[in-house]
Amino acid sequence: MRVKYFRRHLMIKGEYASKILTGEKRATVRVGKYVPKYREIIIHSGGRPICIAEIVKVTYKKVSELTDEDAMKDGFTNVKELINALKRIYGNISDEDCVTVIEFRVRKRLDDLKSSDAYMGLDPANIARLALRYLRKDLAPSELRILEELGKGLSIRAVAGKLTGDPTKRYQVRKAVRKALRKLVEKGYLKPQDHDIDRG
Repeated sequence: MRVKYFRRHLMIKGEYASKILTGEKRATVRVGKYVPKYREIIIHSGGRPICIAEIVKVTYKKVSELTDEDAMKDGFTNVKELINALKRIYGNISDEDCVTVIEFRVRKRLDDLKSSDAYMGLDPANIARLALRYLRKDLAPSELRILEELGKGLSIRAVAGKLTGDPTKRYQVRKAVRKALRKLVEKGYLKPQDHDIDRG
């Protein structure tokens, strides 16, 4: 069986977004073997990011081993309802097929951001990851280079040092992050409570 890896982004159908944000859906079941490369992920639903989440548990089992508990974590009433949903998505599946149960915990909702906070309360690395996912055509190559380094988890100081040779030139990195954040709001990917974003 081919193993599928996923990195920082987890895509979930738009119909499940509200269940994720209310905590009713705390897992996703995928047919096949999926291996996360990172514990912290961004969950996207309905064509936009909805939350930053932490993967808390990954379990591999056969379809026949799925339980009502697995179904309820995935926002369904019972295992029959879950399996019917899997068949709608994946087509014909058998009891012997492998499934991956990915359990997660929402750490930050992206529909409740406050623009009065620095970077609306988001980590610069996650702003960079969102910008690289949605804004590649809207940013200059120099800005993309900055965001790519930030997206790897480097600090603003470390990125400044790596790209300019001078770690004190953090303002260049901050400027790229602020622009990316402003564009994410303008294009509707992030929806703060108010729109008083720093224009600098």
